[in-house]
Amino acid sequence: MKIYRSLDDFKALENAVVTIGTFDGVHIGHQKILTHLKECAKKINGETVLLTFYPHPRLIINPDDDSLRLINDIEEKVSRLSELDIDHLIITPFSRDFSNQTPEEYISNVLVGKLGTKKIVIGYDHHFGKDRSGSLKDLQQYADIFDYSVEQIPEQDINDVAVSSTRIRLALITGDIKTANLYLGYPFELTGTVIRGDQIGRTIGFPTANLQVHEQHKLIPAYGIYAVEVHIFDHLQNITTGEYIEIQPIKIAKGMGYIGTRPTVDGMNRSIEISLFDFNDDIYGKTLRVKFLHFIRHDERFDSLQDMKDQIQEDEKQIRALLF
Repeated sequence: MKIYRSLDDFKALENAVVTIGTFDGVHIGHQKILTHLKECAKKINGETVLLTFYPHPRLIINPDDDSLRLINDIEEKVSRLSELDIDHLIITPFSRDFSNQTPEEYISNVLVGKLGTKKIVIGYDHHFGKDRSGSLKDLQQYADIFDYSVEQIPEQDINDVAVSSTRIRLALITGDIKTANLYLGYPFELTGTVIRGDQIGRTIGFPTANLQVHEQHKLIPAYGIYAVEVHIFDHLQNITTGEYIEIQPIKIAKGMGYIGTRPTVDGMNRSIEISLFDFNDDIYGKTLRVKFLHFIRHDERFDSLQDMKDQIQEDEKQIRALLF
């Protein structure tokens, strides 16, 4: 898969088969649509193009709305899409100027001029252009003028995407990792950098890596203890600051993840901590991609540090039995 950080970096193709969307989660509903996109391209000997945006359009159109929570950050999304055999992924910066194009300008400038679209595969509810006034009807109206064809994704498939996204979000905020992973088709992930904490874990024999999540709008699962698999990277280059390069992890480890406020030690702020089993390397400053495999229990306050330590030991036994 070739990756472009803007439309200006992309050279229009002779036979582009295009779809457009945020594809947050790249879950089983999205995967079905992308499989169909590839089938369409194969029929006309074309190349698949997925156009998505960063930042998320809602952050630009409604900057005061802080309710957006993403299933993927941009690097996680790219990593997922790279496994689905899409030919071209364009991540173009979304701006008010871009959103203020009329539907005709968008079709002429972007779909035809920048992409070379010969076929567009799009949902019945897709909107674009100024005030989201463009729709499937506009795409069909200009198809003959600009020499492309339009295929509508069936309403049921679009509904499957919406239902999958809703179920994933609900499952994550309640700690139902099993359901979230079922609808994602892969383990839910958090990606961040290891920072220094107050090292309370070391005092009770469970040193942890404190994770600072990269994406501030990332959905964080329910507070509690999780069984996790951790991919450790020297770094992951940010898609917004440089060309994305897929980097293999330097190590993969298994362990125990904690999300919560650490109520037993009167913690006030949310903390995300990872305890890696049978692992002693210094990973400060490294990037971790944490894959959530099983939910163990909700966060709770203990009467003493010893009680907390005893419970964590039981958690580790349970997690080791699940992972090894």
